[in-house]
Amino acid sequence: MSKYISYEQSGVNIDANDEMVEQIYSHVAKTFGPRVIDVKGGFAGLFRLDYDEKLFKKNYKNPVLVACTDGVGSKVQLAAKMKKFDTIGIDLVAMSVNDMLVGGAEPLFFLDYIAVHKLIPKEIAELVKGIAAGCRMADCALIGGETAEMPGTYRKNDFDLAGFAVGVVERKKILTSNAVKPGDKILGLASSGLHSNGYSLVHNICFKKSALKLTDKPNELQGCQLGDVLLEPTKIYVHSIVKLLAQYKVKQIIHAMAHITGGGLVGNIPRVLPKNCNAVIKKSSWPINNIFTFLQKQGPVEEAEMFRVFNMGIGFVLIAAEDFADSVAGKLKKYGEQVYQIGTITKGSGKVVLE
Repeated sequence: MSKYISYEQSGVNIDANDEMVEQIYSHVAKTFGPRVIDVKGGFAGLFRLDYDEKLFKKNYKNPVLVACTDGVGSKVQLAAKMKKFDTIGIDLVAMSVNDMLVGGAEPLFFLDYIAVHKLIPKEIAELVKGIAAGCRMADCALIGGETAEMPGTYRKNDFDLAGFAVGVVERKKILTSNAVKPGDKILGLASSGLHSNGYSLVHNICFKKSALKLTDKPNELQGCQLGDVLLEPTKIYVHSIVKLLAQYKVKQIIHAMAHITGGGLVGNIPRVLPKNCNAVIKKSSWPINNIFTFLQKQGPVEEAEMFRVFNMGIGFVLIAAEDFADSVAGKLKKYGEQVYQIGTITKGSGKVVLE
C-alpha cells in the first residue's frame, strides 16, 4: 500500500468530475442564444451586451441589470429520496427568474451551484438537464456553474442547489409600487402546485406525523402518487409576462406584480403595495389545488397558516389598471395561463385582507 494519501481517498473524484462535465455540455449548449460566446473549458461564462447587430431584437436605451439568487430548499430532500433529479432544476431556475419578472425584467443568463456528498456523473447530468430545461422555458442561457463534491460536509445521498440569474429592464419600465391605487384589479395566475415553498411543513405533516410514503396514492390526490405531486416543478411565468409587458409600450397598464413564494399571498403582495393601500383578496375566486386541501386536512393545519405558508394555487399576481384588467386577463389566457380576478386594491395600510 502506498504511503501517499490521494484526493480520491479523501472522498473527491476528479475523474468523475471530468466525466460529468462532458455529460452535461450538450444540455447546457441547448440554452445558448446568439449573445453567448461559447468558450468550452473556459473559467467564466461570456455574454454579449452590445446591440449593434440585426440579430438583437430589442434595443435598450437605458438598460438596468437585475440580479437574483435563490435555492430550492428542502424540496431537494424529496428528489434525493425518490432518486428523481430531472425536474428539481426547473424549480431552481423558476425561483430566480420569476422574482426578476416582478420588476419588469427579462432574464438574460443563469448560473448554478450544485453541492453533493458524492459526485455521480449520471445524477449530476440529470440535475443539469432540468436546469437547462428551466432556462429554455425562461429564454435565458445557462452560461456557467460549479459542482462541489464535499463528503465531509454533506451526508450520503444529500445534495443542495443554488441558482443565480441576471436580467435586464429598461430604466423607465421598472415596476414599483408607485402606480398602485384604489380600484386596481388583482389578477392571479395559477400555480402548478406547491412550487418550492413550505416543504418543512409538508415533511412534518406527511412523514413525521402521518408516516406516509412517497409512493402512496391518497384518494384526495385522485390516484396520483404523493411523491410525484410534491415534486411537481415550479411554474415559470417568463414567456407570458414578458410578452404581456411588450404589448404596452406607452401606457403603464400593469401597476405592480408579485411572485408568490414563502409567505404566500399575505406575505408577498404587501411588498408591492403603497402604505395607503390594501389588497382585498376573495378566497373563493379561484380553485384550490388538491394538494393544499389534502395537506390542510392531513395536518390538520389552520386556514390562516395555510395562506401564510403556501401559494394556495396562485403562483404569480398582477395588479392592473381597473379599465384594462379584463383585457390583460384575456391576453394572459391567450398565452396559456390560467387567470383569475382574485381581488381589488382599496384604501388601507399596506396589507392583504382575505375575505
